[in-house]
Amino acid sequence: MIQYEVLKTENSLPVKMWTKGVPVEPEAKEQLLKTAQLPFIFSHIAVMPDVHVGKGSTIGSVIPTIGAIIPAAVGVDIGCGMMAVQTSLTANELPQNLAPLRLAIEKAVPNGLSPKGSSRDKGSWQNPPSIVEQYWQQLLPGFEKLTEKYPRFLNTNNYRHLGTLGTGNHFIEICLDENQMVWIMLHSGSRGIGNAIGEFFIKTAKQEMEKYFIDTYLPSKDLAYFVEGTEHFNDYLMAVNWAQEFARLNREAMMYNTINALRSVIDVPFETHLQAVNCHHNYVQKEHHFGHNVFITRKGAVSARKGELGIIPGSMGAKSFIVRGLGNEESFCSCSHGAGRVMSRTAAKKQFTVEDQIKATAHVECRKDANVIDEIPMAYKDIDAVMAAQNELVEIMHQLRQVVCVKG
Repeated sequence: MIQYEVLKTENSLPVKMWTKGVPVEPEAKEQLLKTAQLPFIFSHIAVMPDVHVGKGSTIGSVIPTIGAIIPAAVGVDIGCGMMAVQTSLTANELPQNLAPLRLAIEKAVPNGLSPKGSSRDKGSWQNPPSIVEQYWQQLLPGFEKLTEKYPRFLNTNNYRHLGTLGTGNHFIEICLDENQMVWIMLHSGSRGIGNAIGEFFIKTAKQEMEKYFIDTYLPSKDLAYFVEGTEHFNDYLMAVNWAQEFARLNREAMMYNTINALRSVIDVPFETHLQAVNCHHNYVQKEHHFGHNVFITRKGAVSARKGELGIIPGSMGAKSFIVRGLGNEESFCSCSHGAGRVMSRTAAKKQFTVEDQIKATAHVECRKDANVIDEIPMAYKDIDAVMAAQNELVEIMHQLRQVVCVKG
């Protein structure tokens, strides 16, 4: 039984949507159909159940292209994704008071953002630890190649942002699975340097479109693209691949320091990495689908090849899932990257109060103040409905619930 709905206009390729039982804004559908009009889209666009309007491109979309890449579809949080590790700890080995554990994690992993004009960004390292230096050495040759051609990226948060959390919907959580086993789960990307790379190449693509008068033919100026074989295409691919590797190692470094924070609070010896997953959900890579080699851009979507493990987090205070891909080709072997927002951050702050946030996260040791209201669970879709809509894309391996949540 086919689970997806198909959107199509006279001028577009099909948009296949795994959204049965979940709300989709009309604006998101309009944004998707505009993307599907581009001449280099291959076969169709696949849409995940957490779909919602995004800046430049629709979040929760899988965009296959031949001969071109749209930088705004990859976005500015290049390589953003999830990492989860199962430990040998059980729920009854956690301390009754979880506040010291949250504080230890907040101390071990820089998070948040200092106001402009501050002497130092609290979300970056002042003296990076050895694990950060170790990972930076892996990244350094690529960074030197990138900055040799684009020295503008030298003056960014790069080395000092490696192994740091950031702000917004980025988080570190201690979770329990269905067997009361303890997991560590975190969410972050390529931080300041990834943002700088994304912003620069999005702007450059728009300038290229204007230079050759192509922008007037685009359904949206945000869909500006680079053509394969051109200098900017090659430079962007080099930069985006490096940023994706930065994001992967960023999560590895954060996980290392979070595990150490856990050990500093819990006296019980424990093992980690019994099961471990580290996956992007904002990225582009070349893959083989329907007999063709194509560039697959996942904007808020996770690779779900047959047997491949992935992570689908719920909202702050809701359950999350470790999943295994079913290799559904119609979705380009993809699944959702989370629950997906039903309202903007601004709307959430207007609609909800600190009291609402306290009530919604009563079972979680976390910040409960005005600065995290935009992450309140009610600002997101029902994660159970999202999972039901994609049951032909993934199977659930573990269901996790948060007991500690760190937000920047």
